[in-house]
Amino acid sequence: MNKEILSMEDIVKVYRMGDEDQVILKHINFKVYENEFVSILGPSGSGKSTMMNILGCLDVQTSGKYTLSGHDVSKLNEKELARIRNKEIGFVFQSFQLLPRLNAVENVELPLIYSKIPKHERRERAEEMLLKVGLENRMNNYPNQLSGGQQQRVAIARAIVTRPTILLADEPTGALDQHTGHQVMELFKTLNNEGRTIIMITHDEKIAQNAERIVRILDGNLKEEVRAND
Repeated sequence: MNKEILSMEDIVKVYRMGDEDQVILKHINFKVYENEFVSILGPSGSGKSTMMNILGCLDVQTSGKYTLSGHDVSKLNEKELARIRNKEIGFVFQSFQLLPRLNAVENVELPLIYSKIPKHERRERAEEMLLKVGLENRMNNYPNQLSGGQQQRVAIARAIVTRPTILLADEPTGALDQHTGHQVMELFKTLNNEGRTIIMITHDEKIAQNAERIVRILDGNLKEEVRAND
């Protein structure tokens, strides 16, 4: 059995809506191990985005315990959380979130600036990641000069340049056509085969099937857990 990377134990998330409490996550128990590729599959409003925000240390649970790389996340201050987000988690979003005034290699370098990596090493690592995602000929292109699929590849290169423990992808093919989405999924599989741990949030059954494990969430409950393609 591979090493456990994260654990959610009896996680509850409640939001106050006017005079009422709305329970978004209901006693979630979830573990991820090193080198897994896991899909969290659920429709809009199921709680999957809230679960992703807690996994990514962008939000905190109301009760329960979330442990990431041995750290009890609820006990960390904002500075420590920022360090965890930068070092431990690589984020890939549906909307790419590239800065339009920076070219591809400069966008990929960004997280390394926050990590205070020296300039020459930043450029070297950014170029290496763009080569890995097949964009060695697009390093100096700006986002508006790239297709949607190429922009998502830049975003993936940016997510992995810090060598994070987990790649956390939120609807990574949501803004892409079917063919381009398939190419991005093939890239995810390659990264997973190289030893990267990937958690992917999606509403799309076909996209979820690319993972080796699928966890279904509905109405704030983790309903079942099945092996992909079983």
